[in-house]
Amino acid sequence: MLSIGSGVSNKFERIFPSLSVTVIMALVSLRSCGRRGFQLGLRAYATRSVSTPRKREQRDDTPVFQYVGQHRKPQGKVFVWGFSYTGALGIPSFVVPDSGRKKPRKYQLTPYRLDTEQKISSAACGYGFTLLASNSRDLTKLWGMGLNKDSQLGFQRTQHDRHKSYDYVLEASPVSLPLVNPQETRVLQVSCGRAHSLVLTDSEGVFSMGNNAYGQCGRKIVEDEVYSGSHVVHKIEGFDSRVTQVACGQDHSLFLTDRGSVYACGWGADGQTGLGHHNKASCPVPVGGDLAGVKVQQVATYGDCSLAVSTDGQVFGWGNSEYLQLASVTEATQISSPRLLALRGVGRVRQAACGGTQVAVLNEEGEVFVWGFGILGKGPKLSESAIPERVPATFFGRSEFNPTVKVSSIRCGLNHFAAITDRSELFVWGKNMRGCLGIGKHDDQYFPWRVTVPGHVTDVACGVDHMVALVRSII
Repeated sequence: MLSIGSGVSNKFERIFPSLSVTVIMALVSLRSCGRRGFQLGLRAYATRSVSTPRKREQRDDTPVFQYVGQHRKPQGKVFVWGFSYTGALGIPSFVVPDSGRKKPRKYQLTPYRLDTEQKISSAACGYGFTLLASNSRDLTKLWGMGLNKDSQLGFQRTQHDRHKSYDYVLEASPVSLPLVNPQETRVLQVSCGRAHSLVLTDSEGVFSMGNNAYGQCGRKIVEDEVYSGSHVVHKIEGFDSRVTQVACGQDHSLFLTDRGSVYACGWGADGQTGLGHHNKASCPVPVGGDLAGVKVQQVATYGDCSLAVSTDGQVFGWGNSEYLQLASVTEATQISSPRLLALRGVGRVRQAACGGTQVAVLNEEGEVFVWGFGILGKGPKLSESAIPERVPATFFGRSEFNPTVKVSSIRCGLNHFAAITDRSELFVWGKNMRGCLGIGKHDDQYFPWRVTVPGHVTDVACGVDHMVALVRSII
Protein backbone atom coordinates (compact mmCIF):
# COMPACT_ATOMS: atom_id res chain seq x y z
CA MET A 1 0.00 0.00 0.00
CA LEU A 2 1.16 3.51 -0.78
CA SER A 3 2.04 5.62 2.19
CA ILE A 4 0.08 8.78 3.00
CA GLY A 5 3.21 10.84 2.47
CA SER A 6 3.59 9.88 -1.19
CA GLY A 7 3.19 12.24 -4.13
CA VAL A 8 -0.17 10.69 -5.11
CA SER A 9 -1.75 11.26 -1.71
CA ASN A 10 -0.45 14.84 -1.62
CA LYS A 11 -2.17 15.42 -4.95
CA PHE A 12 -5.49 14.26 -3.50
CA GLU A 13 -5.00 16.50 -0.49
CA ARG A 14 -4.62 19.52 -2.75
CA ILE A 15 -7.72 18.62 -4.81
CA PHE A 16 -9.90 17.56 -1.87
CA PRO A 17 -8.65 19.55 1.16
CA SER A 18 -11.67 18.58 3.29
CA LEU A 19 -11.18 14.77 2.96
CA SER A 20 -10.05 12.78 5.97
CA VAL A 21 -6.80 10.83 5.91
CA THR A 22 -8.75 7.54 5.82
CA VAL A 23 -10.72 8.54 2.72
CA ILE A 24 -7.59 9.78 0.94
CA MET A 25 -5.85 6.45 1.62
CA ALA A 26 -8.87 4.57 0.29
CA LEU A 27 -8.93 6.64 -2.91
CA VAL A 28 -5.18 6.10 -3.36
CA SER A 29 -5.72 2.35 -3.09
CA LEU A 30 -8.59 2.47 -5.62
CA ARG A 31 -6.40 4.46 -8.01
CA SER A 32 -4.04 1.53 -8.18
CA CYS A 33 -6.98 -0.70 -9.22
CA GLY A 34 -7.44 1.18 -12.47
CA ARG A 35 -9.64 4.03 -13.73
CA ARG A 36 -12.94 2.09 -13.38
CA GLY A 37 -12.37 1.27 -9.73
CA PHE A 38 -11.33 4.83 -8.92
CA GLN A 39 -14.43 6.31 -10.56
CA LEU A 40 -16.75 3.96 -8.65
CA GLY A 41 -15.08 4.83 -5.36
CA LEU A 42 -15.24 8.59 -5.99
CA ARG A 43 -18.92 8.33 -6.98
CA ALA A 44 -19.70 6.42 -3.81
CA TYR A 45 -18.02 9.13 -1.71
CA ALA A 46 -19.90 11.90 -3.53
CA THR A 47 -23.22 10.08 -2.92
CA ARG A 48 -22.40 9.69 0.74
CA SER A 49 -21.47 13.39 0.98
CA VAL A 50 -24.81 14.46 -0.50
CA SER A 51 -26.82 12.16 1.78
CA THR A 52 -24.98 13.35 4.89
CA PRO A 53 -24.03 16.97 4.25
CA ARG A 54 -21.74 18.75 6.60
CA LYS A 55 -22.76 22.11 7.99
CA ARG A 56 -20.78 24.91 6.36
CA GLU A 57 -20.46 28.51 7.40
CA GLN A 58 -22.44 31.01 5.28
CA ARG A 59 -20.15 33.53 3.64
CA ASP A 60 -21.88 36.87 2.94
CA ASP A 61 -19.09 38.09 0.70
CA THR A 62 -19.52 35.27 -1.82
CA PRO A 63 -20.40 36.80 -5.23
CA VAL A 64 -23.66 35.75 -6.85
CA PHE A 65 -23.90 35.79 -10.63
CA GLN A 66 -27.22 35.92 -12.43
CA TYR A 67 -27.09 35.27 -16.15
CA VAL A 68 -29.60 36.82 -18.55
CA GLY A 69 -31.19 34.50 -21.07
CA GLN A 70 -30.93 35.33 -24.75
CA HIS A 71 -34.72 35.63 -25.07
CA ARG A 72 -35.13 38.14 -22.26
CA LYS A 73 -36.77 41.39 -23.39
CA PRO A 74 -35.25 44.77 -22.43
CA GLN A 75 -37.02 46.44 -19.51
CA GLY A 76 -38.47 49.92 -19.52
CA LYS A 77 -37.15 52.16 -16.74
CA VAL A 78 -37.82 55.71 -15.56
CA PHE A 79 -35.04 58.05 -14.40
CA VAL A 80 -35.57 61.43 -12.72
CA TRP A 81 -33.33 64.29 -11.63
CA GLY A 82 -33.35 67.95 -10.66
CA PHE A 83 -35.21 69.78 -7.88
CA SER A 84 -36.88 67.40 -5.44
CA TYR A 85 -38.54 69.61 -2.79
CA THR A 86 -41.92 69.77 -4.57
CA GLY A 87 -42.07 65.97 -4.82
CA ALA A 88 -41.85 66.13 -8.62
CA LEU A 89 -39.21 63.38 -8.65
CA GLY A 90 -41.54 60.96 -6.88
CA ILE A 91 -39.02 59.92 -4.20
CA PRO A 92 -40.51 60.58 -0.72
CA SER A 93 -37.26 60.02 1.19
CA PHE A 94 -35.68 62.99 -0.62
CA VAL A 95 -38.29 65.33 0.87
CA VAL A 96 -38.98 63.59 4.20
CA PRO A 97 -35.73 61.82 5.17
CA ASP A 98 -35.96 58.25 6.38
CA SER A 99 -33.93 56.83 9.25
CA GLY A 100 -30.86 56.50 7.06
CA ARG A 101 -30.56 60.19 6.21
CA LYS A 102 -30.15 63.24 8.41
CA LYS A 103 -31.14 65.93 5.90
CA PRO A 104 -33.53 66.16 2.94
CA ARG A 105 -31.99 65.90 -0.50
CA LYS A 106 -32.86 69.17 -2.18
CA TYR A 107 -31.19 68.48 -5.51
CA GLN A 108 -30.63 65.26 -7.42
CA LEU A 109 -27.79 66.15 -9.79
CA THR A 110 -27.59 62.84 -11.67
CA PRO A 111 -30.22 60.43 -13.03
CA TYR A 112 -31.93 58.46 -10.28
CA ARG A 113 -34.03 55.42 -11.08
CA LEU A 114 -37.66 55.71 -10.04
CA ASP A 115 -38.91 52.49 -8.49
CA THR A 116 -42.04 51.80 -10.50
CA GLU A 117 -43.50 48.52 -11.68
CA GLN A 118 -45.59 50.14 -14.40
CA LYS A 119 -44.54 50.24 -18.05
CA ILE A 120 -44.40 54.01 -18.58
CA SER A 121 -44.82 55.12 -22.20
CA SER A 122 -45.25 58.89 -21.81
CA ALA A 123 -44.04 61.54 -19.35
CA ALA A 124 -44.47 65.29 -18.93
CA CYS A 125 -42.94 67.85 -16.57
CA GLY A 126 -44.88 70.87 -15.38
CA TYR A 127 -43.88 73.67 -13.06
CA GLY A 128 -42.97 71.50 -10.07
CA PHE A 129 -45.00 68.41 -10.94
CA THR A 130 -44.85 65.35 -13.18
CA LEU A 131 -47.29 63.10 -15.01
CA LEU A 132 -46.47 59.53 -16.05
CA ALA A 133 -48.70 57.45 -18.31
CA SER A 134 -48.91 53.88 -19.54
CA ASN A 135 -50.59 52.92 -22.81
CA SER A 136 -51.66 49.58 -21.35
CA ARG A 137 -55.27 48.50 -20.87
CA ASP A 138 -54.90 48.31 -17.09
CA LEU A 139 -57.43 50.15 -14.96
CA THR A 140 -54.74 52.49 -13.61
CA LYS A 141 -52.86 54.13 -16.47
CA LEU A 142 -51.95 57.61 -15.18
CA TRP A 143 -49.80 58.67 -12.21
CA GLY A 144 -48.89 62.07 -10.82
CA MET A 145 -46.31 63.41 -8.38
CA GLY A 146 -45.27 66.81 -7.11
CA LEU A 147 -47.09 70.09 -6.66
CA ASN A 148 -50.89 69.71 -6.65
CA LYS A 149 -52.22 72.98 -5.21
CA ASP A 150 -54.38 73.53 -8.30
CA SER A 151 -55.38 69.86 -8.66
CA GLN A 152 -53.19 69.54 -11.74
CA LEU A 153 -52.69 65.94 -10.60
CA GLY A 154 -56.38 65.42 -9.97
CA PHE A 155 -58.01 64.87 -6.59
CA GLN A 156 -55.47 63.09 -4.36
CA ARG A 157 -57.44 61.95 -1.33
CA THR A 158 -55.64 62.25 2.02
CA GLN A 159 -55.37 59.32 4.40
CA HIS A 160 -57.10 61.10 7.28
CA ASP A 161 -59.93 62.91 5.48
CA ARG A 162 -61.41 61.58 2.25
CA HIS A 163 -62.85 65.02 1.49
CA LYS A 164 -59.41 66.69 1.39
CA SER A 165 -56.72 66.46 -1.26
CA TYR A 166 -52.95 66.60 -0.91
CA ASP A 167 -51.28 69.82 -2.06
CA TYR A 168 -48.01 67.92 -2.50
CA VAL A 169 -47.80 64.34 -3.78
CA LEU A 170 -44.43 62.85 -2.85
CA GLU A 171 -44.62 59.61 -4.83
CA ALA A 172 -46.20 58.47 -8.07
CA SER A 173 -49.89 58.19 -7.22
CA PRO A 174 -52.79 57.06 -9.45
CA VAL A 175 -54.79 59.80 -11.17
CA SER A 176 -58.42 58.94 -11.79
CA LEU A 177 -59.95 59.65 -15.21
CA PRO A 178 -63.71 59.60 -15.93
CA LEU A 179 -63.41 56.98 -18.66
CA VAL A 180 -66.48 55.20 -20.04
CA ASN A 181 -64.53 52.06 -20.94
CA PRO A 182 -61.42 52.20 -18.76
CA GLN A 183 -60.06 48.79 -19.71
CA GLU A 184 -60.48 49.42 -23.43
CA THR A 185 -58.98 52.92 -23.43
CA ARG A 186 -55.29 53.75 -23.62
CA VAL A 187 -53.46 56.93 -22.66
CA LEU A 188 -51.30 58.03 -25.60
CA GLN A 189 -49.71 61.23 -24.33
CA VAL A 190 -49.60 63.69 -21.43
CA SER A 191 -48.58 67.34 -21.28
CA CYS A 192 -48.12 69.79 -18.38
CA GLY A 193 -48.18 73.59 -18.14
CA ARG A 194 -47.68 75.96 -15.23
CA ALA A 195 -50.64 74.61 -13.25
CA HIS A 196 -52.74 72.52 -15.66
CA SER A 197 -52.46 69.16 -17.38
CA LEU A 198 -53.74 67.53 -20.57
CA VAL A 199 -54.24 63.80 -21.09
CA LEU A 200 -54.73 62.35 -24.58
CA THR A 201 -56.45 58.97 -24.99
CA ASP A 202 -56.89 56.80 -28.07
CA SER A 203 -60.67 56.45 -28.04
CA GLU A 204 -62.17 58.85 -25.48
CA GLY A 205 -60.59 62.14 -26.47
CA VAL A 206 -58.72 64.68 -24.33
CA PHE A 207 -59.07 65.35 -20.60
CA SER A 208 -57.86 68.39 -18.67
CA MET A 209 -57.15 69.06 -14.99
CA GLY A 210 -55.94 71.94 -12.89
CA ASN A 211 -56.09 75.72 -13.09
CA ASN A 212 -58.59 77.11 -15.60
CA ALA A 213 -58.34 80.84 -14.78
CA TYR A 214 -57.63 81.64 -18.46
CA GLY A 215 -59.64 78.81 -20.04
CA GLN A 216 -56.53 76.66 -20.59
CA CYS A 217 -58.47 73.54 -19.57
CA GLY A 218 -60.91 74.09 -22.42
CA ARG A 219 -63.98 74.75 -20.26
CA LYS A 220 -66.01 77.72 -19.09
CA ILE A 221 -64.14 80.10 -16.79
CA VAL A 222 -65.73 80.28 -13.34
CA GLU A 223 -64.97 83.45 -11.43
CA ASP A 224 -63.25 82.85 -8.07
CA GLU A 225 -63.16 79.10 -8.68
CA VAL A 226 -61.16 77.23 -6.03
CA TYR A 227 -58.86 74.75 -7.73
CA SER A 228 -57.32 73.23 -4.62
CA GLY A 229 -59.03 69.94 -3.84
CA SER A 230 -61.03 70.07 -7.06
CA HIS A 231 -62.67 66.92 -8.46
CA VAL A 232 -63.09 68.43 -11.93
CA VAL A 233 -61.53 66.39 -14.73
CA HIS A 234 -62.95 67.86 -17.91
CA LYS A 235 -63.39 66.11 -21.24
CA ILE A 236 -62.64 68.66 -23.96
CA GLU A 237 -64.98 68.69 -26.95
CA GLY A 238 -65.29 70.67 -30.19
CA PHE A 239 -62.63 69.29 -32.55
CA ASP A 240 -63.14 68.51 -36.24
CA SER A 241 -61.63 65.04 -35.84
CA ARG A 242 -59.60 62.87 -33.47
CA VAL A 243 -56.84 64.68 -31.54
CA THR A 244 -53.37 63.20 -32.12
CA GLN A 245 -51.18 65.54 -30.03
CA VAL A 246 -51.57 67.95 -27.11
CA ALA A 247 -49.14 70.63 -25.91
CA CYS A 248 -49.34 72.80 -22.80
CA GLY A 249 -47.89 76.28 -22.75
CA GLN A 250 -47.54 78.26 -19.57
CA ASP A 251 -51.29 79.06 -19.39
CA HIS A 252 -52.57 77.99 -22.79
CA SER A 253 -53.14 74.74 -24.66
CA LEU A 254 -52.64 73.53 -28.23
CA PHE A 255 -54.29 70.54 -29.92
CA LEU A 256 -53.44 68.82 -33.21
CA THR A 257 -56.01 66.66 -35.01
CA ASP A 258 -55.48 63.83 -37.47
CA ARG A 259 -56.63 66.16 -40.25
CA GLY A 260 -53.64 68.39 -39.52
CA SER A 261 -55.72 71.16 -37.93
CA VAL A 262 -54.51 73.13 -34.89
CA TYR A 263 -56.82 74.27 -32.08
CA ALA A 264 -56.00 76.52 -29.12
CA CYS A 265 -57.50 77.79 -25.89
CA GLY A 266 -56.36 79.64 -22.77
CA TRP A 267 -54.42 82.83 -22.15
CA GLY A 268 -53.74 84.99 -25.22
CA ALA A 269 -52.13 88.10 -23.75
CA ASP A 270 -48.98 87.54 -25.85
CA GLY A 271 -50.86 86.12 -28.82
CA GLN A 272 -49.78 82.60 -27.87
CA THR A 273 -53.16 81.07 -28.76
CA GLY A 274 -52.77 82.32 -32.34
CA LEU A 275 -56.44 83.27 -32.56
CA GLY A 276 -55.86 86.81 -33.83
CA HIS A 277 -56.54 88.51 -30.52
CA HIS A 278 -55.06 88.87 -27.03
CA ASN A 279 -58.07 87.71 -25.03
CA LYS A 280 -58.83 84.52 -23.15
CA ALA A 281 -60.42 81.56 -24.94
CA SER A 282 -62.33 79.08 -22.78
CA CYS A 283 -62.92 76.46 -25.46
CA PRO A 284 -60.78 75.13 -28.34
CA VAL A 285 -60.86 77.36 -31.41
CA PRO A 286 -59.30 76.56 -34.81
CA VAL A 287 -56.04 78.44 -35.40
CA GLY A 288 -55.93 80.31 -38.72
CA GLY A 289 -53.54 82.88 -40.13
CA ASP A 290 -50.86 81.36 -42.34
CA LEU A 291 -51.90 77.94 -41.04
CA ALA A 292 -55.23 78.10 -42.89
CA GLY A 293 -55.36 75.12 -45.24
CA VAL A 294 -51.97 73.83 -44.08
CA LYS A 295 -51.64 70.27 -42.79
CA VAL A 296 -49.61 70.28 -39.56
CA GLN A 297 -47.66 67.31 -38.21
CA GLN A 298 -46.45 68.72 -34.87
CA VAL A 299 -47.06 71.59 -32.44
CA ALA A 300 -44.67 72.84 -29.75
CA THR A 301 -44.92 75.28 -26.84
CA TYR A 302 -43.92 75.59 -23.19
CA GLY A 303 -43.76 79.30 -22.38
CA ASP A 304 -45.69 81.98 -24.29
CA CYS A 305 -44.42 81.26 -27.80
CA SER A 306 -45.95 78.60 -30.05
CA LEU A 307 -44.66 76.73 -33.12
CA ALA A 308 -46.14 74.36 -35.67
CA VAL A 309 -44.38 72.13 -38.22
CA SER A 310 -46.24 71.30 -41.44
CA THR A 311 -46.07 67.96 -43.22
CA ASP A 312 -43.91 69.55 -45.93
CA GLY A 313 -41.30 70.65 -43.37
CA GLN A 314 -42.14 74.33 -42.93
CA VAL A 315 -42.30 76.12 -39.57
CA PHE A 316 -44.99 78.53 -38.39
CA GLY A 317 -44.83 80.67 -35.27
CA TRP A 318 -46.94 82.97 -33.13
CA GLY A 319 -47.03 84.47 -29.63
CA ASN A 320 -44.22 86.08 -27.68
CA SER A 321 -41.19 87.35 -29.60
CA GLU A 322 -39.49 89.49 -26.98
CA TYR A 323 -36.44 87.23 -27.23
CA LEU A 324 -36.24 87.12 -31.06
CA GLN A 325 -38.09 83.82 -31.35
CA LEU A 326 -40.08 85.18 -34.31
CA ALA A 327 -37.59 87.81 -35.47
CA SER A 328 -37.41 86.29 -38.94
CA VAL A 329 -40.87 87.69 -39.73
CA THR A 330 -41.41 90.60 -37.33
CA GLU A 331 -39.73 93.29 -35.28
CA ALA A 332 -42.68 93.38 -32.90
CA THR A 333 -42.63 91.61 -29.55
CA GLN A 334 -45.89 89.75 -30.18
CA ILE A 335 -47.74 88.04 -33.02
CA SER A 336 -51.35 87.02 -32.42
CA SER A 337 -51.77 85.02 -35.64
CA PRO A 338 -49.52 82.28 -37.11
CA ARG A 339 -46.86 83.37 -39.59
CA LEU A 340 -44.70 81.25 -41.86
CA LEU A 341 -41.13 81.65 -40.57
CA ALA A 342 -38.47 82.33 -43.20
CA LEU A 343 -35.76 79.98 -41.95
CA ARG A 344 -32.94 80.02 -44.48
CA GLY A 345 -30.44 77.20 -44.69
CA VAL A 346 -32.34 74.96 -42.31
CA GLY A 347 -33.78 72.54 -44.83
CA ARG A 348 -36.90 70.48 -44.33
CA VAL A 349 -37.87 70.58 -40.65
CA ARG A 350 -39.13 67.45 -38.95
CA GLN A 351 -39.55 68.63 -35.35
CA ALA A 352 -39.59 71.83 -33.31
CA ALA A 353 -39.09 72.61 -29.61
CA CYS A 354 -40.02 75.87 -27.94
CA GLY A 355 -39.02 77.04 -24.44
CA GLY A 356 -39.42 80.27 -22.55
CA THR A 357 -36.93 82.36 -24.54
CA GLN A 358 -35.31 79.95 -26.99
CA VAL A 359 -36.26 77.81 -29.97
CA ALA A 360 -34.83 74.70 -31.66
CA VAL A 361 -35.70 72.79 -34.81
CA LEU A 362 -34.54 69.42 -36.13
CA ASN A 363 -34.34 68.80 -39.86
CA GLU A 364 -34.58 65.56 -41.82
CA GLU A 365 -30.79 65.25 -41.89
CA GLY A 366 -30.67 65.01 -38.11
CA GLU A 367 -29.23 68.51 -37.70
CA VAL A 368 -30.20 70.86 -34.87
CA PHE A 369 -30.67 74.62 -35.29
CA VAL A 370 -31.22 77.06 -32.41
CA TRP A 371 -32.09 80.74 -31.98
CA GLY A 372 -33.62 83.17 -29.51
CA PHE A 373 -32.06 84.24 -26.22
CA GLY A 374 -30.22 82.28 -23.54
CA ILE A 375 -27.70 79.45 -23.62
CA LEU A 376 -28.13 78.22 -27.18
CA GLY A 377 -25.47 75.50 -27.22
CA LYS A 378 -22.62 77.06 -29.21
CA GLY A 379 -20.59 78.40 -26.31
CA PRO A 380 -20.80 81.31 -23.85
CA LYS A 381 -20.21 83.92 -26.55
CA LEU A 382 -23.52 83.17 -28.31
CA SER A 383 -26.41 84.23 -26.09
CA GLU A 384 -28.71 85.81 -28.65
CA SER A 385 -29.57 85.14 -32.27
CA ALA A 386 -32.39 86.21 -34.57
CA ILE A 387 -31.51 83.56 -37.18
CA PRO A 388 -31.09 79.79 -36.83
CA GLU A 389 -27.60 78.69 -35.76
CA ARG A 390 -26.57 75.11 -36.50
CA VAL A 391 -25.21 73.16 -33.56
CA PRO A 392 -22.21 71.13 -34.82
CA ALA A 393 -22.88 67.40 -35.13
CA THR A 394 -19.62 66.70 -33.31
CA PHE A 395 -21.26 68.02 -30.13
CA PHE A 396 -23.64 65.05 -30.33
CA GLY A 397 -20.93 62.42 -30.67
CA ARG A 398 -20.17 62.41 -34.38
CA SER A 399 -16.54 61.56 -35.13
CA GLU A 400 -14.43 59.58 -37.56
CA PHE A 401 -15.28 56.51 -35.48
CA ASN A 402 -19.03 57.35 -35.49
CA PRO A 403 -19.47 59.32 -38.73
CA THR A 404 -23.21 58.73 -39.11
CA VAL A 405 -24.52 59.92 -35.72
CA LYS A 406 -27.69 61.99 -36.04
CA VAL A 407 -30.14 63.59 -33.64
CA SER A 408 -33.51 61.84 -33.75
CA SER A 409 -35.59 64.03 -31.42
CA ILE A 410 -35.38 67.32 -29.51
CA ARG A 411 -37.12 68.68 -26.41
CA CYS A 412 -37.15 71.98 -24.59
CA GLY A 413 -37.74 73.02 -21.00
CA LEU A 414 -38.21 76.58 -19.84
CA ASN A 415 -34.49 77.42 -20.13
CA HIS A 416 -32.72 74.31 -21.43
CA PHE A 417 -32.64 71.87 -24.34
CA ALA A 418 -32.43 68.10 -24.67
CA ALA A 419 -31.61 65.95 -27.71
CA ILE A 420 -31.69 62.19 -28.25
CA THR A 421 -29.48 60.70 -30.95
CA ASP A 422 -30.12 57.68 -33.16
CA ARG A 423 -27.76 55.85 -30.79
CA SER A 424 -30.30 56.48 -27.98
CA GLU A 425 -27.90 58.80 -26.17
CA LEU A 426 -29.17 61.87 -24.32
CA PHE A 427 -27.50 65.28 -24.60
CA VAL A 428 -28.49 68.41 -22.66
CA TRP A 429 -27.47 72.06 -22.56
CA GLY A 430 -28.74 75.37 -21.22
CA LYS A 431 -29.55 76.94 -17.86
CA ASN A 432 -28.94 74.35 -15.14
CA MET A 433 -31.80 75.50 -12.95
CA ARG A 434 -31.54 73.64 -9.61
CA GLY A 435 -29.56 70.83 -11.23
CA CYS A 436 -32.16 70.06 -13.90
CA LEU A 437 -29.55 69.02 -16.50
CA GLY A 438 -28.51 65.89 -14.62
CA ILE A 439 -24.80 66.34 -15.34
CA GLY A 440 -23.59 66.02 -11.73
CA LYS A 441 -23.06 69.71 -11.01
CA HIS A 442 -24.90 73.04 -10.69
CA ASP A 443 -22.98 74.84 -13.45
CA ASP A 444 -24.75 75.96 -16.62
CA GLN A 445 -23.87 73.97 -19.73
CA TYR A 446 -22.91 75.97 -22.84
CA PHE A 447 -22.42 72.99 -25.17
CA PRO A 448 -24.41 69.76 -25.51
CA TRP A 449 -23.25 67.34 -22.82
CA ARG A 450 -24.05 63.66 -22.64
CA VAL A 451 -26.07 62.53 -19.62
CA THR A 452 -24.91 59.24 -18.17
CA VAL A 453 -27.96 56.97 -18.12
CA PRO A 454 -27.67 53.16 -17.84
CA GLY A 455 -29.60 52.15 -20.94
CA HIS A 456 -31.04 53.39 -24.21
CA VAL A 457 -32.98 56.64 -23.83
CA THR A 458 -36.27 56.46 -25.74
CA ASP A 459 -37.86 59.75 -24.66
CA VAL A 460 -37.31 62.64 -22.28
CA ALA A 461 -39.48 65.34 -20.70
CA CYS A 462 -38.12 68.74 -19.69
CA GLY A 463 -39.58 71.03 -17.03
CA VAL A 464 -38.50 74.20 -15.28
CA ASP A 465 -36.13 72.59 -12.80
CA HIS A 466 -36.42 68.83 -13.27
CA MET A 467 -36.41 66.19 -16.00
CA VAL A 468 -37.70 62.67 -16.62
CA ALA A 469 -36.16 60.13 -19.00
CA LEU A 470 -37.73 56.92 -20.29
CA VAL A 471 -35.01 54.33 -20.72
CA ARG A 472 -34.85 50.82 -22.15
CA SER A 473 -32.35 48.50 -20.53
CA ILE A 474 -29.44 47.33 -22.65
CA ILE A 475 -30.12 43.65 -21.94
